[in-house]
Amino acid sequence: MSESISPDETVDSRGAACPGPLMDLIGKIQDAEPGTVIELQTSDSGSKGDVPEWVDEAGHELLDTVERDDYWSIYVEKTD
Repeated sequence: MSESISPDETVDSRGAACPGPLMDLIGKIQDAEPGTVIELQTSDSGSKGDVPEWVDEAGHELLDTVERDDYWSIYVEKTD
């Protein structure tokens, strides 16, 4: 599924420690229009748990989490 996801925006937070990647995502999603797909790139393994939890609480949609060679791509769609 992740191979077919084309993000509208990409947030490169590789190298940042938690909660940095989550804060970067929150900052980006606040300025995005509903329906925007954002790819968060993170090398912090804690983001794999923190981001889905926040996405669920905030009411957005987690599309997929993909493990790359040395980081993860977490795809989130902003809802209303």
